[in-house]
Amino acid sequence: MSATIQEVAKKSGVSVATVSRVINNPSLVREATRVKVQRIIEELNYEPSVLGRNLRTAKSRLLLTLIPSISNPFYIEIINGIENAAIEQGYNILLCETGSNPIKENIYFNLLKSQLADGIISMDPTVDRTKLLELADRYPVVQCSEYDEGGNISYVSIDNELAAYHAVRYLIKIGHKKIALLNSHNKFLYARQRRQGFEKALNESNLTVNTDWIYNTDNLGFEHGQRAMRHLLSLPDKPTAIFAVSDILAIGALKEINSRGLHVPDDIALIGFDKISFSNMTHPTLTTISQPGYEMGFTSAKMLIDKIKGVEVDSVLLDHELIIRDST
Repeated sequence: MSATIQEVAKKSGVSVATVSRVINNPSLVREATRVKVQRIIEELNYEPSVLGRNLRTAKSRLLLTLIPSISNPFYIEIINGIENAAIEQGYNILLCETGSNPIKENIYFNLLKSQLADGIISMDPTVDRTKLLELADRYPVVQCSEYDEGGNISYVSIDNELAAYHAVRYLIKIGHKKIALLNSHNKFLYARQRRQGFEKALNESNLTVNTDWIYNTDNLGFEHGQRAMRHLLSLPDKPTAIFAVSDILAIGALKEINSRGLHVPDDIALIGFDKISFSNMTHPTLTTISQPGYEMGFTSAKMLIDKIKGVEVDSVLLDHELIIRDST
């Protein structure tokens, strides 16, 4: 049986309230008393109740992290960053897979409203925008990666338009003029921004934006990349290069290209987005836009904890990088 706070107080010759102050607000206790109580705490191997402390302070020390799917490897480094930043400051995280399901969303939002969590980091591009904005008016909320343009929620992301522009400019630089876009649904901000960067690069080089070479998909799954590539290869006038807004889409496209007996990059060049770990395991290895996932997660958690403490925070755009590999 572990020691109780009452036993610590009795052996120290002080009140339970004094022991509590030594644990939670040591600056309020005289040094001699504090040293004596801390010695008894160590001697009795007393461990304060985290639950009890949280109930007294009305803080859960829990951060909710909303993601649409835990299976997407893009989120791994972001989650690592969030967790490490949280632990550094005495918080834990709860990973909440929404599955783009409004019922699940409401459950997680209610955890915050019921003070069972202190704040939310949302990475879900399908989250109910109206509800999230309403929640952010009363509670600490930060968005990571996907964010609400022009809203009141602080966010951490990259300049998606500029990143896409750099990717397509590189394809143009190495000689491609017939470039296709494998994109997500236009309801997502990142999809709209990456298409803008794609079109900006083409327009600057006086290349036509051929809508036949723009394929939108509702899902970023591997098989959707295959399906998109199958469609593009069926066209009478085929592109010579592909820019995909996700490495998973790009890897699906690569499988379809290989299955047709074509070669990357000799027949078709290919660029992905995200620099997931699998992008360096394909054959050929995938040229991709690298997002600083760990830094995005670490920064968003620090921002959220600052918000919880009442500190105003500004949104942050981090740098991206074009990683050139064998697929171009």
